[in-house]
Amino acid sequence: MDARRSQRVSKALREELAEIVGYELSDPRLASVTVTAVEVTPDLRSAQVRFLCEEPVGEADVLRALSGARQYIRRALASRMRLWRLPELCFEVDRSAEAAGRVEELLARAEKDRKKVSEGTENSG
Repeated sequence: MDARRSQRVSKALREELAEIVGYELSDPRLASVTVTAVEVTPDLRSAQVRFLCEEPVGEADVLRALSGARQYIRRALASRMRLWRLPELCFEVDRSAEAAGRVEELLARAEKDRKKVSEGTENSG
């Protein structure tokens, strides 16, 4: 299958899912959920849907709510998108933002340590 087609489908799915989750689902557990990415397999049979939850303690509840609403979401997507077969949706928490924050923290700490070392060599010489 064409890689560009799976990218276009991924983008369209992300936009539609963001609208469905953000505006159409009335579950209060999904109030702070943001769809961040959708990765569709090349054969368009399954899609990994990544989301961010503002309250990290509620991630398990959010996963349960999304899994419970999966059939509604699939029907809504089927009516909006012109696909022969709609991909099977798999939801997971997006950890990339946490990882990026951790990398930034480590880089800042390394820069601070580097400044301490350079100041220590200047004072001793």
